[in-house]
Amino acid sequence: MRDRLLTQQGDAQMPGLWITTAAQAAGGFDVEAATRAWLAVLDGPTRAKSDAYFEGGYWLILWNALVAIAVYLLLLATGWSARFRALAERVTRRAWLVPAVYAVLLSLATSLLFLPWTAYVEFVREGQYGLSNQTFGAWLREWGIATMLGVVFNPLLAMGFYAAIRRAPRSWWLWGTGVLAGFIAIAVAIGPVFIAPLFNTYSEMPAGSLRDRIVAVARANHIPAEHIYVSDASRQSKRISANVSGLGPTIRITLNDNLLKRTGPDEVEAVMGHEMGHYVLGHIWKSIALFALVIGLILFAISRIAPRLIARHPRWGVRNVADPAGAPVLLLLGSVAGLLLTPVQNTIVRVHESEADAFGLDAARQPDGFAKTALRLSEYRKLEPGPLEEAIFFDHPSGETRIRMAMQWKKDNVPGATMAKPELVPAP
Repeated sequence: MRDRLLTQQGDAQMPGLWITTAAQAAGGFDVEAATRAWLAVLDGPTRAKSDAYFEGGYWLILWNALVAIAVYLLLLATGWSARFRALAERVTRRAWLVPAVYAVLLSLATSLLFLPWTAYVEFVREGQYGLSNQTFGAWLREWGIATMLGVVFNPLLAMGFYAAIRRAPRSWWLWGTGVLAGFIAIAVAIGPVFIAPLFNTYSEMPAGSLRDRIVAVARANHIPAEHIYVSDASRQSKRISANVSGLGPTIRITLNDNLLKRTGPDEVEAVMGHEMGHYVLGHIWKSIALFALVIGLILFAISRIAPRLIARHPRWGVRNVADPAGAPVLLLLGSVAGLLLTPVQNTIVRVHESEADAFGLDAARQPDGFAKTALRLSEYRKLEPGPLEEAIFFDHPSGETRIRMAMQWKKDNVPGATMAKPELVPAP
């Protein structure tokens, strides 16, 4: 038996959490009481499971960095990295091509070394918490595709990055930032057209009343809505999701099929309003720019630390920072910096998500649908973190924050707003 959330706005033919509410008129809409009523819907084992999953992710941030450090130290201490560079120099005498050949070898080696940890995080752990729909064979196939993408793109990145180091020995960190930011922009631009279809099938959202409602919201906000895509994400996961991806002519709004299967029309409309917010507010470009600043800060620190670290460990066989064999040194320092700057990176994303939430509420005008969606996302996000916990570990606003925002919007924008009292009832 699983619990369902029922409301008067529920659609009885849709599976998942449903909501029946006894909406009652109140002398004034109490935002805090309405928020607490929604939060009380998910309690007991369901909430404990989602909290355990998300809190375990805090430790994964640390363990991801430690595993990366161990892998890069292994490549350096064993001399494998220096051997990869020596082999690359035998393959080609062109200095500008050596980093590319080296990057092919490094990509294959690191993918294999990371494989046990990656399999645990992405397959075993997801299955333990009931979030995965994949067999191991299907997961391994996608891992293989991702590895081959690395083999294709990492050499191009390595050529550009090491060209910057060779040509600007003192200011390479600045030019390297430009190279990395440029590659991020290219990856974002080509992702929806060339990369995402390698993992999922994308099709036009079927015609019908729900699509008409989404198109109406889009047109009201001057958003192109000729194409709305649905991905078959249920092949991999039970998570509901939607996203804005691409740049310029490749930009598109996509929802996954779990969102259509597991939610009601008001929730879909609320989610799509949020995603339209990312589009209108230009969050893709803003994210690239802000993360370029973070990358610049990290590379500046690396440019000061890496030469000293290389000089102190001659047994690694790394000549200098311009030697591709030193890539594990740069990646190791980048992993440490990424760990330390986790709160900064999370804050950048969380602020954009909060802005999109506000836009979505104005666009879709579905505060209760928005609250229901926040509860569904608690399958894999902690619903009520502490303020410091949310600031450090959350790259999206917490469910509590989002529900309170929705209830405040309802009070401010819905004349005669009434407070719902959601009930948990057992599902047959």
